[in-house]
Amino acid sequence: MDIAPPRDSGELTYRDAVEADVPVLVRLIESAYRGDSSRSGWTTEADILDGPRTDPESVREIVTAPGGTLLAVERDGELIACCQLEHRGEAAYFGMFAVRPGLQGAGLGRQIIAEAERIARERWSVREMQMTVISVRHELIDWYVRRGYRRTGKLSPFPYGDEHVGVPQRDDLAFELLVKDLS
Repeated sequence: MDIAPPRDSGELTYRDAVEADVPVLVRLIESAYRGDSSRSGWTTEADILDGPRTDPESVREIVTAPGGTLLAVERDGELIACCQLEHRGEAAYFGMFAVRPGLQGAGLGRQIIAEAERIARERWSVREMQMTVISVRHELIDWYVRRGYRRTGKLSPFPYGDEHVGVPQRDDLAFELLVKDLS
């Protein structure tokens, strides 16, 4: 894992997460996606998926994996957001993006994704950022499109039966690949 020195971007500080961050990261990710707490933000998946979004083992795996990082975003020393960056050849994968629900809608997401793109370009000299988004999350996909991502129409199946990603409440879920040119 490449450990990046903390970088201050205005009021936010960015750093590679470490194993000691795992419990706080799991709580943050869960609060942004599942359960009643997620409903105070706009990124909730609570209406389409029940159960956990992640678990400590999965987050620890991302934190310790070579060729990637879970970027921790802090304000005043408090972890308020995170996102996964993974080097995949000429591309980087962006995932597990979570902003504390009460802070959503204030422009933090735009700042964080722009910094994640900069880090991926500098660290790995990648030409493209890729992500997958649940295809029925139209508002979220539209938000990424406004950030310069384009829909590819390429779908991959949702892992029905794998409770590590949640318990689907619908039978029409799939992941759509979104990409952005970073060159």
